Amino acid sequence: MSPAAWKLVGILLLVLATAGGTWKVQDWRYGKQLAEQAGLHKDDLTAISNAAAAQVRADQDKRLALEQRLSASDQTHHKELTDAQKDQARLRDRLATSDLRLSVLIDATDPANGCTVPAGTAAVGVVHGGARARLDPAHAQRIVAITDAGDQGLIALAACQAYVREVSH
Repeated sequence: MSPAAWKLVGILLLVLATAGGTWKVQDWRYGKQLAEQAGLHKDDLTAISNAAAAQVRADQDKRLALEQRLSASDQTHHKELTDAQKDQARLRDRLATSDLRLSVLIDATDPANGCTVPAGTAAVGVVHGGARARLDPAHAQRIVAITDAGDQGLIALAACQAYVREVSH
């Protein structure tokens, strides 16, 4: 080969080596930039994941607190209901055994009632007021049953209102 050809081959090898070296340097530089971007992306994803986990924990804590308040409200409702039922049962038992008698006041001055019950008696007792008439025990039992249903309805309504107040917070 001639010296000019060797020069040409040398120049060609030098150009190829320089281009390859340039590519290698650019590869290192871009690789470093890509690694930095990947690290930043990983940091962003970690921050987002931590924020989401904190939000989930906060929501779970709120739900747990609500469940505890609702459980306490339910226990209160249940206690009120069972107490009212016990009171009603005691009242029914006392009515059934004639230990207690229900009576109503009679307006003796009302001419429309057609009742000729004397207005006052000299009997000793704790009954205050005017003339009274005793109710038949069966009617008294029905009246107690009606008031029992009304009490249960009022207790259930109060429980529903308490539930709505707790849930709407």
